[in-house]
Amino acid sequence: MTKWEYQVAPILNHAAAQILNNFGADGWELVSILDNGTGNYVGFFKRAVSE
Repeated sequence: MTKWEYQVAPILNHAAAQILNNFGADGWELVSILDNGTGNYVGFFKRAVSE
């Protein structure tokens, strides 16, 4: 069975692509994104835990 770890992180609107690419390069998959009401976002990520 696959085990997962999760990360919640702010996504600044002016640097969203760079932030998302950095998480992706570290193996994180964006699961959901939420507008936090300030013009920025909160990203919810997951990645498989290597045993």
